[in-house]
Amino acid sequence: MSNRHNVFISYHHKNDEGYKTEFERLFSGVYDILETKAVSDGDIDPYIKTETIRQKIRDDFIRSASVTVVLIGSETWKRKHVDWEISSSIRDTQLNSRTGLIGIILPTYPRTDTSKYSKGTIPPRLQDNIDCGFAKIYNWSNDSYEVQKWIHEAFKRRKQVNPNNSREMFRQNRSTSSWC
Repeated sequence: MSNRHNVFISYHHKNDEGYKTEFERLFSGVYDILETKAVSDGDIDPYIKTETIRQKIRDDFIRSASVTVVLIGSETWKRKHVDWEISSSIRDTQLNSRTGLIGIILPTYPRTDTSKYSKGTIPPRLQDNIDCGFAKIYNWSNDSYEVQKWIHEAFKRRKQVNPNNSREMFRQNRSTSSWC
């Protein structure tokens, strides 16, 4: 299987930077799987208008991506930028077609049974898209062949299933213990 994809990585910068780096280290060079892009702290001026930030995310960072991977740690679902990145990824625009979408649950995600997760503690827009069949969610894996398969399946699904982007976008980061 030699399907190379440009992947945009959405994640909680403060908590999960190490896993983003590990994901890139494990998968960028192996089997020619992917090229990655992510918004890093300091890439976008936080004092510009919200709509301008959202447009910059789409046009400057997600533009060349064919699949968006959401790395899900303990507080990822609370982050407004993760919500905006997912929303921007699954939107068809004049300049960009929508990306495929998957979530990967990190080992730091709080749970006692790795076969289950709490819908209320993963990004709500990602859950909406799991529910409608546009996205899938997986546990962290070091197996590059398996991850490549997930990414390629998401790439194919992006044209076969319509995403759900109807949820109102986060205005600010969340602080509750669950969104549902």
